[in-house]
Amino acid sequence: MNFRKEQLKALDRLLTIMDELREQCPWDRKQTMESLRHLTIEETYELGDAILDGDMEEIKKELGDVLLHLVFYAKIGSETNDFDIADVANSISDKLISRHPHIYGDVEVENEEDVKRNWENLKLKEGKKSVLEGVPKSLPALVKANRIQDKVAGVGFDWEEPRQVFEKLKEELEELQHEVNENNQQEIEAEFGDVLFSMINYARFLKVDPENALERTNKKFIKRFQYLENKAAENNKALKDMTLAEMDVFWDEAKKA
Repeated sequence: MNFRKEQLKALDRLLTIMDELREQCPWDRKQTMESLRHLTIEETYELGDAILDGDMEEIKKELGDVLLHLVFYAKIGSETNDFDIADVANSISDKLISRHPHIYGDVEVENEEDVKRNWENLKLKEGKKSVLEGVPKSLPALVKANRIQDKVAGVGFDWEEPRQVFEKLKEELEELQHEVNENNQQEIEAEFGDVLFSMINYARFLKVDPENALERTNKKFIKRFQYLENKAAENNKALKDMTLAEMDVFWDEAKKA
């Protein structure tokens, strides 16, 4: 119980500071929801980077930045009498209780898939016309594809096993290769999109988050390429003047490292 009091005390401190900044700081006083939006997106990506790096200290700091933004939006909402932080907290609490009838009601579930299926069905009962309404339009395409597939699977529109998805992926690759052979650029792009969509779907069946997987590969590539750059500099060489075979020597060293 004392631990909970300390948590509430810390949140109250943040709310008080937000009130003071909004009243006294020229920069904070000037901000609107629209001006904060891009900053919030940046902070969320920075949190994502820290999570992938497994840096708990950095995760704590980035969570603080995101929490500040949530408090900031709630403060602005209170100034226009639209909502305040209590409304925000009560709104999500009401939703969680409503969406978890297996905890707060008499619905029985056997596994995680039952929970996800109930979640999507409950949203439709709440007035949503499509299970895809909850997918933000501004999401990056890769993340959006993953969310689309996850949501339709929640209402039963899905393959039965990974083998079927893999066969579909091979089919899409063959169609892409056909258009490449035909040199039809417009169709190549369309088929390439289908291949990516199928790859993301296959990742879901393998229980792999495609965004995380790709970002880990990005980080790995950056680390190895920067090793290559450093080694080239140590040998007084410019990458543009090196042969691919010469670069491969350092690349293999980076992989071993």
